[in-house]
Amino acid sequence: MTHDENVAYDEKSTRDEKLTVAVLGPGGIGGLLAGLLARAGHRVICLAGEETAAALRTSGIRVRSGLFGDFAAEVAADTVLRTPVDACLVAVKHTTLDAALERVPPEVLGDALLVPFLNGVEHPATLRARYGEETVAPAAIRTESTRLSPGEIVHGSPLAEIDLTGDKVPRHRLDRLAAVLDSSGPTTRVLPDETAALWSKMTFLAPLALLTTRYALPLGDIRTRHREELTALVEETATVSRASGAPTDPAQTLARYEAFPPGTKSSMQRDAEAGRPLELDAIGGALLRAAAHHGVPAPVATRLVNDLKAAGH
Repeated sequence: MTHDENVAYDEKSTRDEKLTVAVLGPGGIGGLLAGLLARAGHRVICLAGEETAAALRTSGIRVRSGLFGDFAAEVAADTVLRTPVDACLVAVKHTTLDAALERVPPEVLGDALLVPFLNGVEHPATLRARYGEETVAPAAIRTESTRLSPGEIVHGSPLAEIDLTGDKVPRHRLDRLAAVLDSSGPTTRVLPDETAALWSKMTFLAPLALLTTRYALPLGDIRTRHREELTALVEETATVSRASGAPTDPAQTLARYEAFPPGTKSSMQRDAEAGRPLELDAIGGALLRAAAHHGVPAPVATRLVNDLKAAGH
């Protein structure tokens, strides 16, 4: 067998491998990933409250997706992780993270990968303190997916792309999980620089979240009515990103905003509209803490965060 044939065989065997994956928070994103993994033949254990867990055990997960088709998949479900898994995907928001992690005892997780799909840049250090240095593999997903009811998922986005990273995780473990995720549906790549990956998301998300939520306007109106403020905040965030060790191009960020439909809303804005707690500290607070740490002025971000706090958020 040639070297190329060996490589092809190894990749195929990895993609064909069946894993046991826990999903903490089977909502819009978690439910979509749980459904796709289960459909691909992997054993999936959803971790949620008793009512949701009971519904999932009875009816499984039902996905409606233009990209992946409409399908149903059986999953296991429990209120706490009780058995060994290969990986645990964390798909809750920062506002419920502490309580949700009680469902994943470190002694049960062991050396399985913990994969947080969380906003912000501070959570990897927090999770490593709890679960170990080589287990935390931060991830970001680009898609839009909504949970209508327990196990009922509507995936309305024409794309689903995952970036997986983890400076302290052995590369072969990242590659193994990425291959499984990719073969299940979402286009998945491993990024070699965790700091760059986290700040790439942060520099796009923070201005979008803070401005759309502060003014209760969609992105199109922010681009036109608050253009100067948007540009200043993008520049500010890029400066903090560079100081944190992640070079960022503000012009590229602004160009990405232009590509989105004018009616686009941030998830923080949607939470505000629904009266849910905001991830203000995980996004705006983390940005300001990084700015202070590196001695970078952040007047626009500071004002927006203070305005949102004053409004009761």
